[in-house]
Parts: sequence; structure tokens; C-alpha cells
Amino acid sequence: MTMRGACKCNGWKSQNPPPTPPRMDQQPNTVNLQERCRSCSHTLGDHVTHLENVSEEEMNRLLGIVLDVEYLYTCVHKEEDADTKQVYFSLFKLLRKCILQMGKPVVEAQESPPFEKPSIDQGVNNFVQYKFSHLPSKERQTIVELAKMFLNQINYWQLETPSQRRQRAPADDAAGYKINYTRWLCYCNVPQFCDSLPRYETTQIFGRTLLRSVFTVMRKQLLEQARQEKDKLPPEKRTLILTHFPKFLSMLEEEVYSQSSPIWSEDFLAGSSVGQIPIHTVISAAPVARPLYHSTSPVSVDLSSCGSVSGEKRRPPEPLAHEETKKPRIVGDIPMELINEVMATITDPASMLGPETNLLSAHSARDEAARLEERRGVIEFHVIGNSLNQKPNKRILMWLVGLQNVFSHQLPRMPKEYITRLVFDPKHKTLSLIKDGRVIGGICFRMFPSQGFTEIVFCAVTSNEQVKGYGTHLMNHLKEYHIKHDILNFLTYADEYAIGYFKKQGFSKDIKVPKAKYVGYIKDYEGATLMGCELNPSIPYTEFSVIIKKQKEIIKKLIERKQAQIRKVYPGLSCFKEGVRQIPIESIPGIRETGWKPVGKGKELKDPDQLYSTLKTILQHVKSHQNAWPFMEPVKKTEAPGYYQVIRFPMDLKTMSERLKSRYYTTRKLFMADMQRIFTNCREYNPPESEYYKCANLLEKFFYTKIKETGLIEKIN
Repeated sequence: MTMRGACKCNGWKSQNPPPTPPRMDQQPNTVNLQERCRSCSHTLGDHVTHLENVSEEEMNRLLGIVLDVEYLYTCVHKEEDADTKQVYFSLFKLLRKCILQMGKPVVEAQESPPFEKPSIDQGVNNFVQYKFSHLPSKERQTIVELAKMFLNQINYWQLETPSQRRQRAPADDAAGYKINYTRWLCYCNVPQFCDSLPRYETTQIFGRTLLRSVFTVMRKQLLEQARQEKDKLPPEKRTLILTHFPKFLSMLEEEVYSQSSPIWSEDFLAGSSVGQIPIHTVISAAPVARPLYHSTSPVSVDLSSCGSVSGEKRRPPEPLAHEETKKPRIVGDIPMELINEVMATITDPASMLGPETNLLSAHSARDEAARLEERRGVIEFHVIGNSLNQKPNKRILMWLVGLQNVFSHQLPRMPKEYITRLVFDPKHKTLSLIKDGRVIGGICFRMFPSQGFTEIVFCAVTSNEQVKGYGTHLMNHLKEYHIKHDILNFLTYADEYAIGYFKKQGFSKDIKVPKAKYVGYIKDYEGATLMGCELNPSIPYTEFSVIIKKQKEIIKKLIERKQAQIRKVYPGLSCFKEGVRQIPIESIPGIRETGWKPVGKGKELKDPDQLYSTLKTILQHVKSHQNAWPFMEPVKKTEAPGYYQVIRFPMDLKTMSERLKSRYYTTRKLFMADMQRIFTNCREYNPPESEYYKCANLLEKFFYTKIKETGLIEKIN
């Protein structure tokens, strides 16, 4: 038995710290193990007898921890900030305990990484999808490079101490920031120079909360540094950093501080048709002269007072992966792998297979030119307004005067005094369209957040700039602005000349806002028609037409691939040479493989009222069935964890009832497709032995029996 168990000696550590950390290149002096310890009466050999049978690998690991302890000891005595000093000291005690017990360092607290989902990495990935997935491959790659650059900067960013932050921003959440600062020190910063501690990427374990606390300062410093070092930048990087990076950061800043940005939702769907762009960054492990070691007896220390948490040993060659990324992501009935493969084959965005429909071609072309001009910086969009609280800004006042002129010229029936009063009224705002520094159009509006709608008052583009898609792009920007402010309804009185424009922008005479909400608020115009538009917060309106176009390309490519798989050449018909005058179409070899079906195969009811009545009867029978109970309401997230990550197109009987009531089902195929979606989703999410799976099978059989009884289909395949 050694003296180590009873001895409290700390002889390997001098009571007075060295002025500088020991140099690693100095040759160690030869030590005589028979010498007496400088802190107790034992020989030095008594302190190391327990290491006689330890492997060289384990010895290297322990020596590595010793080096880290030496460094942390120096850091504790040199650090002036109290919060940082506390973390250094806690980690110092943890590693020292590991040496004495030959254990593995584990930081212990209430939470483990990651601390917030989605992570910064995933949020930026979602941002690239949300705003740039429509771009051609080359331009999209530029955005990916910017995203990688930004994430890399965060991973190596030095956070300001809590005390520094309190001085700069006293109103911010000091306690929350201190917790994240401590976590960052323990898991990201200190492990950069202490290899024995587990290290994580900042962007992988932190989310929007930390990003919000550093983004403003970080953006300012990054842009200032880029301006100062612009002459040192290589030519191929100069445009990327000086021109594209500031725009990228500005757009990202909006999403970081927006209360309703979809990129921070775990159910983020934008860009799902094009897959995820991998922009993860990997922190390379620093060269280590000793191997990583996995101990069987972990040693831990509680850092909950500092807000730190437990972690796992890192594997330097691989980035840390989130569990959800391992799950298969299902988009409808088409595997993501196939969609990604098809996306890679679409190199020409202008290329289309087959004829355009009037609806899609008109919508795609309407705002394309304006969108390209905005991307090149030819035009800009700004929401401006007059203020009684702030000193008037000369540029904004000039723009407001310009807007007053545009509205007066384009709306001659409206009194100029009335236009001027509303444009300069502090309760009204105007989305202004700026080209070459001057106003060429705008939409004046007033928001009523308590009532849940916004009134559009004036909308005009100067006559010599019309028919360029500016009007559509203006309205799309206004829609996105309101989605960010959680107002999802527009109301406006349109005169006879404006009804067509508003219809193209999604307005209709079917007002979704209850009358009690807007009566007495909105201005009533004689001879005008009240129109409304309901916004969908999941739609990126400024890129909507591009996304539709891209989705159409993908679908056509998928159809082309499917046709190529079943392509078969049949011999020509010889019966006509033998005197046969006509044959049934279905007897032509290969005709059925093209998707053709006999006319009498399914009976499509032409009378809308008859179709409605028939479908209503079927739906009532289905809802009354004993196995319909799992499908009556939309699935709740709390009852089915991860459901909406697996099922991208949910459907239920309540939703079908609402659709039927609104006359959505104009054909039997739409009705049958929704019903089939219920059964398909259930079997996709639940295991075959589950009760839900069995209910889906039984209800599906009952449904098709009822469909057959009504004559909507003649045969069930």
C-alpha cells in the first residue's frame, strides 16, 4: 500500500505560480525518486507507485491532463474577470481530480449539448434554403460559401465577458448570457488549448439565443475588418467579401431578430423540394502528441453555478451530428434522394419540358425582371413613414414627397390634399420602390395589429416604369413584411381599374376577416369594391414564382425518368392490312402503360351540386365508421413527437370536411387523393402492429366500398 491514500500533499504544484507557463521545448531535469517531496516527508517515489503498471498510452493521457492543469492554473491567477476566473478554476479542479483518480474529465450539470434547437448551423442552413434555393447552381454555391465563412467566424469568435456585455447593453438578459458564456468557455473555448476536455463547435450546440447576443457586434466588426484589409484580399475573394457578404449579413440579420422567421422552426419546410444544402463547418483538432483516451471510470464536477453542462468525448475527424438528421425525411411519396438527384440534372433554369399553362407562365414572368433588378441593386425597397417622435430624416422626407407626387399623378381622382395627409400621417407607412435614388412607386398602408389586418390605402407605380413587374414585386415585399409582423390579412377598397391588379395578387371579394373586426376602422370609398387577401406565413412570396417554376421542372424531370423506365417498343399493328376497319383503343399494345384509361372506368359527376352531395354522403359514412376515431382531428405535436418531421403533407377528416364545405373538391380525384393521404400518412408514421395502422387499413377498405357503391369508380384495383 502506498502513502498516497493518506497523504494530502499537493507537492507537484508550487504554492506560488510561475510568471509564465512552462515552455514545452525545454528538456526536463532528471528526477531522483528517492528525493524527499518539498511539501511533505515522503519520497517522490511514494507519490507515483500507483503508476508502475499503467500502460504507456494511459501515461501519455495523464501527462496530457497534467499539461492542461498547468495551463489552467496559470490562467486562474492571470485572469481578471471574475466569471471567467470561476470557470477556469472549476475546470482546473476537475482535471486535477482526474489525475488523482485516473478518470476521464466530464463536465457535469443539468443539461447536455446541444442547448437549443435548431442550432445556429441548422438555422443558417435553413436561411440559405428559405432565401436562395431558387438560384441557379453557380449563384447558390456563392451563397453557400458565404454561409460557410460566417459559420466559421462564429466557431472561432471570442465572446465578450458578461461584465463587458453589461456595460455595453445593460438592458439585455444578463443571467441568460452568463449561462451561455459559461457553456461556451467549457465546451468551445477552453478545449481549444486543453485537449483533455471535450470540444464542440459553437454553431452546433448553440442556437438563435446566443446568435442574437453576438450578431450585431460581430457583423459590425467583420465588415469593418473587411474594409480595413480590402487591399490584402486576393482578387477572387474581394468581390465576395466586400460586395456579397454585407448583403448576406443584412438579410440574415432580419431573420435572426424577427419574431416570426420560419428558419428557426424545427418544422421548417421551405426548400424541402430541393433538399438541404450541406454547409456545416468542421473544426479540425489541434495536433496532439498523445492519443485520445476513453476511461472506464469517469470523474465529474458540478458547474451548475456557472451554468455549464455535461458533454461527451469528441472525435475530431467528424462533425457532431444531430439525431434528427439521421432520420429519413419523406416528402410526399417521392424519396429525397431521387429529388436531389433530379435537381443536379437541372442546369438551365430557363429550360422547360412541355407546354406552359397560362396560369404558371403568367405568374412566373410577371415579377421576374423586377426580382433580377433587385438582386443586381438597380432597385431597392424601403418601408418608411413620418414620425412625431424622431428628428425628420432628410432622405426619408424627400422620398415621402416623391411618393406623394407618384400617387397624385397616378390617382387623379383622389384629392391631392387627402393623399398628402395620409402619406405624411405617422399612423400610415409606405413601402417605397426606389430606383437610382428616386421614388418610382409604393404602397401606402395602415396596420391594425389589434384587429389582425392591414388596410392598403394607395398603390401605384409611375407610368413610365409600369409593365415591368414592379407592382407584383412590391406587393410580394409587402406580404413578407407583414408576415414578419404577424399580420396575415389585407383589406382594400379597389376601384374598377384596380380590381384586375388585386385579383392577380391573390385578393378576392370573399373577405376572411370578420366584419366586426374592420367596420369603423377601414376607410370606406364610394363606388369601390372591398377586397381581401389572406397571407400564408409558410410562403416566401418574393421568390414564390421561382419556386413554382423550379418545382415544375422537378416534376417534369421525374415524369421523364418514369417514362424512360417503362419505355418499351411494341411491334406495329398489322390488323389494318388484313381489312380490319377499327379496333378498341384499349387493345393497342402499350396504351395502358402510358396512363390512359377507358372513359367508362370512372364516373366524373359534371353537376357540382350533385358531386358535392355525393362526396358529403361518403364523408359522413366514413366519419361515422368505428375505425375513424384516430383520423377525426389533425395530429397534435404533443401526442406524436416528430410527426411533422416525418409527415410533410398531413390530412385529417376535419380538414376534409372544411374543404368540402368551401367547395374545394371540384373533382372526385381531389377528394380521393386527400382521403388516401390520411391512410398513407398513418402507415408511414406508425408500425404495422399498431392499432392506428389497423384502423387505417379497415377504414380504407370501407371507404373504397362506399366509393364503388356511389358509382364514382367501377372497380377497385
